[in-house]
Amino acid sequence: MIEIKNLHYQYDEKMEALRGVDLFVPEGQFLAIVGHNGSGKSTLAMHLNGLLLPSSGDVTVNGLNSKNPSEFWSLRQQVGMVFQNPDNQLIATSVEEDTAFGPENLGMEPSLIRRQVDEALMTVGMEAYKDKAVHLLSGGQKQRVAIAGIMAMRPKVLVLDEPTAMLDPRGRNEVMNAVHKLNREERITVIYITHMMEEAVTAQRVVVMEEGTIVMDGAPVEIFNQVEELKRLRLDVPLAVEMVYRLRKHGFLLPESILTIEELAVELCP
Repeated sequence: MIEIKNLHYQYDEKMEALRGVDLFVPEGQFLAIVGHNGSGKSTLAMHLNGLLLPSSGDVTVNGLNSKNPSEFWSLRQQVGMVFQNPDNQLIATSVEEDTAFGPENLGMEPSLIRRQVDEALMTVGMEAYKDKAVHLLSGGQKQRVAIAGIMAMRPKVLVLDEPTAMLDPRGRNEVMNAVHKLNREERITVIYITHMMEEAVTAQRVVVMEEGTIVMDGAPVEIFNQVEELKRLRLDVPLAVEMVYRLRKHGFLLPESILTIEELAVELCP
């Protein structure tokens, strides 16, 4: 699905943001990318749909190479992006009009647009709000509409760059539930960039970036059990993992597979 080979990217002669990144993401996977600010995770994300082009190396999605001018727009249609601030992506007055904006610009038939807009809003749980003014929505609702606008164009890959960073806990849950539903039911490949480790543990796979390179790659339980290494990389760990780590140091026999507060509660209060 996504194949990145020896990817380098320089913003200028002095700053190399990506340094030989190699990454393969199979179709339908939910991949979380974490790393402190400046680690290169957002720069990597912007290469996936051609917002940035490699200084050297290759990025291909379903065989489409971002450096090939004849494949550029096909790549853009395959990969949809959602950013931190939904207000930067919402254009129209109403929810329905905004969701239809992308398909209309692709020149789709009106009947197809109607069907795909309805399906996209239903998928993110916003069908009841289709006639509502966008500016009256909550932050979580706005972000779900932004996702619906991308999904109405039928991408194969959804890239989300810190999509919950500006949201309250309720909004974060709304967005996470919508993204997981897309991955689970629509088999959309998800690349989810976050600094919130409680979100990263829900992914199938976690990649850790540092200084423009991938330094860790594995299942959440493999990554987050390396508490000392993550702290060395100036990263937090999920609260439940931190608690298990400290309790184990004090002699408590707790399994290292615990990643969430719910799992920890079950173990402590059977």
